[in-house]
Amino acid sequence: MNLETHLRVAGVLLLLLAAVNTLLPKELGWRADLAKLSLVNRQIFLVHGAFIVLTVVLFGLLSLCFAAELAAPSPLARAVLGGLALFWGLRLATQLFIYDRSLWRGHRRNTAVHVVAVLLWVYLAGVFGWGFWGQIAGA
Repeated sequence: MNLETHLRVAGVLLLLLAAVNTLLPKELGWRADLAKLSLVNRQIFLVHGAFIVLTVVLFGLLSLCFAAELAAPSPLARAVLGGLALFWGLRLATQLFIYDRSLWRGHRRNTAVHVVAVLLWVYLAGVFGWGFWGQIAGA
């Protein structure tokens, strides 16, 4: 598969990720946890969560609908691909080094989610990094 195809696959995966994120509040029992927060903190948390989902949707649509433009050499493609590679690379680092291992170790389901997340972040960082590398190597 070429870069353009991988960018489209990444776009589909990002849209699926955004859809899965809509299940998190119920799955993680956010209602009870958020009820303990002050109104301002609860609203900030919900607004930030909504904007994260919106950002992932926009990343997905960008990758899916503009894969050819991102794969073609241009300063804009270089900037977008570099930013996305950095974003997903940092998300991978967060998964590996920030989240406490006790959240998933010894829990079959949580371990599976952790492994899938690591694989997704590696794939996304890899695809966008590949595209960025191609942009700077060809410049």
